[in-house]
Amino acid sequence: MKKLWPLFFILIAACKQKEYNADTLVKNALVYTVDSTFSTANAFVISNGKIIAVGNADTLEQKYLAKETIDAGGKPVYPGFIDAHTHFYEYGLGLQEVNLVGSKSWNAIVDTVSAFARKNTEGWIIGNGWDQNIWTVKQFPNKAKLDSLFPIRPVILSRIDGHAAIANQAALNIAGIKPGQTITGGQIETVNGKLTGILVDNAVGIVTRKIPEPTEQIVQSALLDAQRNCFAVGLTTVDDCGLPYTMVSTIAALQHKGDLKMRMYLMLADKEENYEYLFKRGAYKTPSLNVRAFKVYGDGALGSRGACLLKPYSDKANWNGFLLSNKAHFEEVAKKIADKGFQMCTHAIGDSANRMILKVYAAALKGKNDKRWRVEHAQIVSPEDVKYFGDYNIIPSVQPTHATSDMAWAVNRLGADRLKSAYAYKDLMKQNGWIPLGTDFPVENINPMYTFYAAVVRKDLKGLPTGGFQMKNALSRIEALKGMTTWAAKANFEENEKGSITVGKYADFVILDKDIMKVDGSELPNVKVIKTYINGVKVYEKK
Repeated sequence: MKKLWPLFFILIAACKQKEYNADTLVKNALVYTVDSTFSTANAFVISNGKIIAVGNADTLEQKYLAKETIDAGGKPVYPGFIDAHTHFYEYGLGLQEVNLVGSKSWNAIVDTVSAFARKNTEGWIIGNGWDQNIWTVKQFPNKAKLDSLFPIRPVILSRIDGHAAIANQAALNIAGIKPGQTITGGQIETVNGKLTGILVDNAVGIVTRKIPEPTEQIVQSALLDAQRNCFAVGLTTVDDCGLPYTMVSTIAALQHKGDLKMRMYLMLADKEENYEYLFKRGAYKTPSLNVRAFKVYGDGALGSRGACLLKPYSDKANWNGFLLSNKAHFEEVAKKIADKGFQMCTHAIGDSANRMILKVYAAALKGKNDKRWRVEHAQIVSPEDVKYFGDYNIIPSVQPTHATSDMAWAVNRLGADRLKSAYAYKDLMKQNGWIPLGTDFPVENINPMYTFYAAVVRKDLKGLPTGGFQMKNALSRIEALKGMTTWAAKANFEENEKGSITVGKYADFVILDKDIMKVDGSELPNVKVIKTYINGVKVYEKK
């Protein structure tokens, strides 16, 4: 018995050297911390959902006694990916509706809609994702076939960018749309005095406002289905752009119940009731939800020729696109948002829209600042206007896959000379030294690996063009990873709580099957997520 006492005291001493407040040790990993020096480690420790130590596994195992150990199997570990521009809820609703993404023709779309209608026999038929630019005949469709198949049941099918739609006559009748009708910031297309069913930008809302509100069950299913798919690609935070204030309580309630684990940064839509809500109650902030911004629309999209250009479209004479509101509206909105101390995030695609918004921002911001007002997309910016981003600390929030999705036809819209200053992510990044990246899903695919690939390699998924698209504006791998993590967090005023694997931040991280910092560029789109964690708790594992 006496011989056991020394061993007992040795064990007690060893235990006293360790911390007992650790929940999890992650080890045997190549950890990209994305800290200020972009250092790597092979282990980190988690307690109460936050990172409490990062370093060498041997050292950490000596100091901490963790309840659980995660062996990463030598795989690379990164901070949880943040998508700085999404339509998360809209994407989720789309999962409950007709998916038209990738449809190769109008006939294929009609067949898909008909099949959906046979299985879903009541209510409006709503679809999303068609894109005439990938069809053999690259023209907007006509509603005639929809009218024939659905003479009574209303149908509306949105274009991939959400800035155009086609509606059948039943839907147009419900909305009271007539031939020759006009609307500011939109277009109701007619040919030979007859409605084609095509609606662009503000005209779409005339119809969509007539669609009955989704049920509570559909809303919940939309959010949870979107979450499931996002976790599978490594997203742990999404910025949802342009929601009504009523969604704040819905999302908060689901998060409180523990069903919705996705962290969300919400931008409320540019509507008076949303301003009244947030101005009255102030910013809403929990560990999982942050509401302090407003999403404003400057112009439309390039694909539907709604983007507002300084000079006419190269493929449509005497047409410059349009602003969705007059300049006075943007000035009024900017002033009241600035006065109340909130963040303004404005969609601007065309060079005319960007110039106008940048000047409106400049007048409201009055010089250097840390208000982090954002221009969403900043897609076509005249070279002489780029300086506004740096002079007024305006943040260009961009989506790299837009460049590689648009490049095949953008030259037709803009011409070769104007295209040279479009999708200029490196030039924009240099203005403030950082740039947040996103996808704009469901306009683009939700996968952040596609974002990384498009930002760095500047090719589409077919590997085209061979030398990359306008490579002088490609981002480095470090810049792209920061754009999807710490810089995206900074755009949300959340850089002190997420975006890197550093002490004090939430333990949101992903384990990938390949190292995106080293793998050949052609392999990047095929890199897969093995596991996704939020607060150190696994929310996804590849089967």
